[in-house]
Amino acid sequence: MKIAVIGTGYVGLVTGTCFAETGNQVTCVDIDVNKVARMQKGEIPIYEPGLDVLFDRNIAEDRLKFTTNIVEGIEGAEVIFLALPTPPDEDGSADLKYILGVANDLGPILKDYAVIVDKSTVPVGTAEKVRAAIAKNATVDFDVVSNPEFLREGVAVEDFMKPDRVVVGTTSDRAKKVMERLYAPLVRQGNPVIFMDERSAEMTKYAANSFLALKITFMNEIANLCERVGANVDDIRRGIGTDSRIGKRFLFAGIGYGGSCFPKDVQALAKTSIDYGYDFRTLKSVMAVNADQKKKLLPIVEDYFQGSLAGKTIAVWGLAFKPYTDDIREAPALENIEALLAAGAKVTAYDPEAMENVKKQIPDITYCHTAYAALDDADALMIFTEWPQFRTPDFAKMGKLLKEKVVFDGRNLYELNTMKEHGFTYYSIGREAVNPVEEPVA
Repeated sequence: MKIAVIGTGYVGLVTGTCFAETGNQVTCVDIDVNKVARMQKGEIPIYEPGLDVLFDRNIAEDRLKFTTNIVEGIEGAEVIFLALPTPPDEDGSADLKYILGVANDLGPILKDYAVIVDKSTVPVGTAEKVRAAIAKNATVDFDVVSNPEFLREGVAVEDFMKPDRVVVGTTSDRAKKVMERLYAPLVRQGNPVIFMDERSAEMTKYAANSFLALKITFMNEIANLCERVGANVDDIRRGIGTDSRIGKRFLFAGIGYGGSCFPKDVQALAKTSIDYGYDFRTLKSVMAVNADQKKKLLPIVEDYFQGSLAGKTIAVWGLAFKPYTDDIREAPALENIEALLAAGAKVTAYDPEAMENVKKQIPDITYCHTAYAALDDADALMIFTEWPQFRTPDFAKMGKLLKEKVVFDGRNLYELNTMKEHGFTYYSIGREAVNPVEEPVA
């Protein structure tokens, strides 16, 4: 099949590349001239494990192309994906100006029947708005379909090529047949393609992400209570995660969720609720708790240093909102670093992938070439991202590099007994403090 993907952000580039890998002819369209030029030269603009291999192969085999010309990009395409940004407005609603702008452009340039697919995460009713925008100037038949993505950054290629399920919102039999044919190579093992109406498909994406955000937030509140009652959140996670009704995933306590999806989607669903006159109290709580959770470690750090961070050097491990990505959108590390700087502290930081992105926002900290370099002569270490290389460090080396053997761990990377054995003062989430200092450090 010939496919066009409009928008080459995270979702668009993964979508286009993976569909090319299944033998389709894919043209990706973007208005960013420099970005398109880089991709045409074989440079991949995002970090996503495994994507580079497919990207290079499909360019070499002439199945994956890039252009800034939308007319050229959609020529002959049976399916046109809209993978465009939907940033939150100030009131939390998703901004549809990019999607509707492209929809207006598509109307007069469609030459043959095509299925227009909303791949972006969009509010309920967006498919109808896109259909209306295209129909104003269209001279041929077309269908608009909702096909939300469920990709996890860091494992997006695997998620796309081996999906748990594919959700397609359409009431058109013609569009249904096209989408069945498109996804057939990806669901050969029997994972379902679930067809429903467009509004239900749009709601499914928001419901899924909001529920996962709720699971994370619930465990963070359990962790906060554990600290007061003397329980261990890791034991509780294992105790409830083996219940098949609950499941093991998204139960790890920490300093809150971030990224491009959960914060935006929870806000958007809450705004939709307001628009339709429903008070979605659970979502309000999720947002409020997560906002507080992101900075949970700061008061502990301040107490440790007698309420003053002026002149202290804090080492930071992890800047991305999660491992295996360079995405820093809504990353807890950024808010914490800004707060540390405002309190007069100096920050030395290391992340395997995200440092270049953070430099654009926070230039006034020291970026280090290794994790250990960030520790050199620092007063304490704060951990914000659970990169695997942070999990089994050389604790003896850490102790020699740090001025004080103190770690504030926002991702519960280490066993409490391990930190006791190595003589660290260690604060984590939902667990007892290890070797807590009786008198705050001056």
